[in-house]
Amino acid sequence: MEIPKFHETFIPILKVLSNGETLQAREMYEKVIAQFYSDLTKDQLEQKTKSGDRLIINRIAWGKSYLKKGGYIEFPKRGHVKITEKGQKNSSQNLSLSQVENSDNFLEFYNEENDGKTETPSKVQNASPEDLIDEGFNLIEVQVKDELLEKLKSIDPFYFEKVILILLKKMGYGDFVETSKTGDGGIDGIINEDKLGLDKIYIQAKRYGENKVREKDIRNFIGAMSGDTQKGVFVTTSTFDSAAIKKAYDAHHTIILIDGQKLVDLMHEYNVGIQVKTTYEVKELDNDFFEGE
Repeated sequence: MEIPKFHETFIPILKVLSNGETLQAREMYEKVIAQFYSDLTKDQLEQKTKSGDRLIINRIAWGKSYLKKGGYIEFPKRGHVKITEKGQKNSSQNLSLSQVENSDNFLEFYNEENDGKTETPSKVQNASPEDLIDEGFNLIEVQVKDELLEKLKSIDPFYFEKVILILLKKMGYGDFVETSKTGDGGIDGIINEDKLGLDKIYIQAKRYGENKVREKDIRNFIGAMSGDTQKGVFVTTSTFDSAAIKKAYDAHHTIILIDGQKLVDLMHEYNVGIQVKTTYEVKELDNDFFEGE
């Protein structure tokens, strides 16, 4: 028996979850292995990826990720998985990679997350090894950002405010001051653009799940800004509705809006809330070395 490809774990994952029970991800991995891959040898079960993960777990985890993006399973709370109605309907039949990638949920996810910049693996045709490496890195980046956004939506709202201030500090802005958590008039922090604090940027951070930031939220933010600044940054884990965007655009103040996707893009770029897991070296022939032969 060979170690399954990640898409070959789709049906085993759905079958393990088919009773509708919510399982911890780690528990689900072990049940899939016990029920479907117990014939693998001990060496196969312990085989590692180049980054040090157990290969079989890595494959199942990627299967879980694709099923989530395709709408076949959901994450009801952090670290847990549960089958959806769509998953129940497909748990007793073959489910190919192309079916998952071409499902409406999956395509919608990639359109929203990648803005058309990242192709799915089956669409990389006649690719060079370098193309495949780049595509692999792109897919991992999308996965990390997806997990990061889910994490941001679940953390304490006050800690979320601190995360935003840390990010802006990492981006090169000056020292920040956290405002009082009561009676702050809608201001969560103040960034000093210069050492003396002559130029200030006011910060508002809203940790929302699915609710959009509305025009009223922007209006209150503008109203809370005192006369010593004309600059503000409004950050949310969700999105802004059209009225909120228009209100910020029409304001006499300079209001920068950062939605959930832009937020995780910036956190990924400036390494806030993430860490480097593995560094890969790609080597090539050194022709200069042989010039003296």
